[in-house]
Amino acid sequence: MVVNSKNNNRNIQNSSNSGFENNKKEDKNTTKKMSLIAVGDVLIHESVYKDAYKNGTYDFSGMFKRIEPILKKYDLRFCNQESIIGGSSLGYSGYPSFNSPDEIGDEIVRLGFNLISLANNHAMDKGVTAIKYSDNYWKSKDVITAGSYLSSDERDNIKVYEENGIKYAFLAYTTSLNNNTLPESYLVNMYTDTKVKKDIESIKDKVDVIIVSMHWGSEYTNTPTDSEKEIANYLSSLGVNLIIGHHPHVVQPVSYVGDTLVIYSLGNFISNQLSIGLNPGIGLMVGMDIVVDNGKVRFENLYKELILSYAENSTNFEVIPFSQLNNDLLTNYENIKKEYMAIVDGN
Repeated sequence: MVVNSKNNNRNIQNSSNSGFENNKKEDKNTTKKMSLIAVGDVLIHESVYKDAYKNGTYDFSGMFKRIEPILKKYDLRFCNQESIIGGSSLGYSGYPSFNSPDEIGDEIVRLGFNLISLANNHAMDKGVTAIKYSDNYWKSKDVITAGSYLSSDERDNIKVYEENGIKYAFLAYTTSLNNNTLPESYLVNMYTDTKVKKDIESIKDKVDVIIVSMHWGSEYTNTPTDSEKEIANYLSSLGVNLIIGHHPHVVQPVSYVGDTLVIYSLGNFISNQLSIGLNPGIGLMVGMDIVVDNGKVRFENLYKELILSYAENSTNFEVIPFSQLNNDLLTNYENIKKEYMAIVDGN
């Protein structure tokens, strides 16, 4: 099955903030290109959704107004829905057992996110009822999800999508479920070498590009674990082109394993983890052109920008790109940028 991605704003525009440069157009009969941007964990703590509550509803739009113009430059837009959207009947809640309002999903869709990972350690926070609600919620939206399913047939029927003539697959796995058990294995995609090999071998001859979302690693460490590196090497050996990592809540390097581009950890997109310290408050956006040239995949115009989950005493939450910061918003932000970009660049 080939499913066409339905995305608005397909044209890439050059911008001083985008990291894009003009390139000569190549023969479109042999060269195809799609653009992708990825952000990390949509982690809706209680203080975040309470801050969004206005006039009897939840309005998250003000939190992302600085990010929206950047997202619009890309065809595909990825995020990890860390806190499950499980329905109001279960009661909204934050850490340690999350359940987020539908309205955060509505806002994610409005912003144009169309690749949503649902495989993470909080996926079973509210049990099967929440997973069923989440699955049906996302099915009602014009987005592509991976990592959580309602049947083994749905899980095993890996779809082929198409963007700008490029056929691609989107897979998602988690290495942790916070010690929760799965009554059915298809509910959340738990990572195993055997499972991922079977999935990739079933799809690799049908697509040009394979994108894998990985919820992995250790929290609050900027260095990829041995396990992350082992999985990255294994996925690369299977032919995965792009690995998008999350779970540590902090940024980790962006580097290549063979020809595979690996984003080890994007950190948080939005959260209220500033109380733990500055580190989890800094996330990462990574954008790129994915070029398929005579069957070979390469990445161009790599764009990496730090973002800050800004808040004032757990109110007035806003995601701010570092290019729009000043010392009033974050003291010593220029030196902080250098420190964290050195981590991202693997220096």
